[in-house]
Amino acid sequence: MALIHKNDIVEMEITGMTAQGAGVGHWEGFAVFTPLTAPGDKARIRIVKTAKTYAFGRLEELLSPSPDRIEPDCPCFAQCGGCCYRHISYASELKIKEARVRDALERIGGFQGLPIRPILGADSRDGYRNKALLPLGTDRNGELTMGFYAVNSHRIVDCPYCRLQPEIFNQAMEAFREWAKAYGDPIYDESSHSGRMRRLYLRQGEITGQVMACVVVNGNGLHHEAELVEAFKKAVPNLSSVVINSNRERTNVALGQKCRTIYGKDYIEDTLCGLRFQLSPLSFYQVNRTQAERLYGLASHYAGLTGSELLLDLYCGTGTIGLSMADKAQRLLGVEIIPEAVENARQNAEKNGIHNAEFFCGDAGKAAQMLADRGELPDVIILDPPRKGCSAQLIHTVAEFHPKRVVYVSCDPATLARDLKLFAELGYPPVEASPVDMFPATSHVETVCLLSKT
Repeated sequence: MALIHKNDIVEMEITGMTAQGAGVGHWEGFAVFTPLTAPGDKARIRIVKTAKTYAFGRLEELLSPSPDRIEPDCPCFAQCGGCCYRHISYASELKIKEARVRDALERIGGFQGLPIRPILGADSRDGYRNKALLPLGTDRNGELTMGFYAVNSHRIVDCPYCRLQPEIFNQAMEAFREWAKAYGDPIYDESSHSGRMRRLYLRQGEITGQVMACVVVNGNGLHHEAELVEAFKKAVPNLSSVVINSNRERTNVALGQKCRTIYGKDYIEDTLCGLRFQLSPLSFYQVNRTQAERLYGLASHYAGLTGSELLLDLYCGTGTIGLSMADKAQRLLGVEIIPEAVENARQNAEKNGIHNAEFFCGDAGKAAQMLADRGELPDVIILDPPRKGCSAQLIHTVAEFHPKRVVYVSCDPATLARDLKLFAELGYPPVEASPVDMFPATSHVETVCLLSKT
């Protein structure tokens, strides 16, 4: 194998994509990972970092562009860590994501020939995010920067206009910039843990149109809060709430636990799958509501409820996915480890007149064992774990319930494939998988999978 060194320039064709959205090519036995490239590109790549069998590159010159390429429609695209696919068509992005799910299930899970539905794409790449959590910083001249972190860094890329957000968020950002210029407190510096203003946090109810603006501060409040409220009111027609969130911790965790409303209500509302939800600054809610409805519809289809089943929703969060199916089940049991989320789930059930739901606070594995000890034997189990997937202990516990069906909602194809392999060994092989694009223009892809008892 020929050696490859930093600053070498090599010519290659890009033949694939990584899970993070970088192009992959090969040179003399080395895999070379290069952002901002696309399958089908022929390019000159400058090597910026090397390892034993692979290297990282930077696009130096595009010799022959991929037919999938389009002109990026965002000036921040090359620097910002939010999007990775704005240089290729949406149809090509969907093919890449569907192939990623298929590859993981075949290569990691060993499931050859598993039926995989065509990926469920979104109506638009733009404007779908109902939540923005924007870090604040300063540039070399001491001016406010606000936007998104660059890839693999805490360097803020100033982004006055983000295409992933609704237009109303961009208006709110501009209003905040003007207020900060006139009245703002010092910007927080994470290295010295000094300064006050840490983040601007925006939420919108897609159906109701209600908007919440929240400023995260290293302290209890801001000077000139009345002027801040007026600035938001002028810029945001459907402003329903302005909140101060206190986060004094020296941490990367974005939000603190203490909120104080300085205008309007403590929450905004939205509807999802025919149910109404109250969203406080700390409430979990799907970022892409429209695609969430489609994902929940697939999950409900796979659950195959007839009205007589005991439905167990593990990792239930604020209860949205389980509550969307509660009317089709005899009873719903939800389990979640975050106490505030459990309380939100109970409130959501009450507000929507759902009386056949019960929610428990605890680790999913231990809670499942507790239910087994109580003799609660669910007919259908929904799993929606975090990116790291399920523990082996939890998978064994789920199999020991002997449910008719398991519906697994995954945000990471690799951990999904790993977990499905163990489920199959325990008598619950996958029957079908459905990829869903919840976050267009980014590298993320969700998958809903049906597992059935053999």
